[in-house]
Amino acid sequence: MKKEKYPILEFDPVKEALIEPIIKTEVTVPNCIVICFFKEVITKLLEEKKIEPLIVLPGEAGDVQIYKYLDCDCCLVLGQLGSPACAGFLEEYIALGINKVMFCGGGGVLRKDITVGKLVVVDSAVRDEGTSYHYLPPSREVQANKQVINHITNYLNNHGIDYIVGKAWTTDAFFRETRAKIALRQKEGCLIVEMEQAAMIAVSQFRNIQYGAIIYGGDDLTNVEWDSRNWRHRTDIRYNLVDICKEIVLSM
Repeated sequence: MKKEKYPILEFDPVKEALIEPIIKTEVTVPNCIVICFFKEVITKLLEEKKIEPLIVLPGEAGDVQIYKYLDCDCCLVLGQLGSPACAGFLEEYIALGINKVMFCGGGGVLRKDITVGKLVVVDSAVRDEGTSYHYLPPSREVQANKQVINHITNYLNNHGIDYIVGKAWTTDAFFRETRAKIALRQKEGCLIVEMEQAAMIAVSQFRNIQYGAIIYGGDDLTNVEWDSRNWRHRTDIRYNLVDICKEIVLSM
């Protein structure tokens, strides 16, 4: 292939790679999964006996436990931080036969009117990370599946759940969210900053699966000084968001 000025621009559209995400198991895995970043929610669901362990995927930094809801054919898993880890395990979920995915997490807000807990349905992402460039040709942004976005918003509308739709800024380095970069992303129309969406959307397009994401407003990056707004302790918001995503993915 042609050598480019920067390696990240050397996209190869060939589907087959030297290492493929092939997983052999006799466990029956539902084709729906919710990826959440709320460890305490998984703990609570286990205590309430609403989920049970289903299968373990080995990982270098620790194994990943996939759970199954007891009342429906849907899986639940704790998300992995950052695009390489999260997208890499998405590949393995797909290899298990999963083709409908809902992601839920929290993100830093880039607009003052986005309150803590406000739901943001991600319709696109600025590709300020590396993983997506191995799945799609170089571009500044990646667009989410419009049919999935419509499905998510229809569900939220029908259930009277408040939300906004918008763009995420996906970064690999949260300690490099400088004031200049924040200002630039705000001008581009980004509502939130997070670390996975560009890559997750790219993998879902490459593998042709249904993927959607809802991020709730967390810490505030719009001030001179960072404001955590205690976003990690919004237990009810996080628990309810997982349940919402379960219902959405089941109805895809």
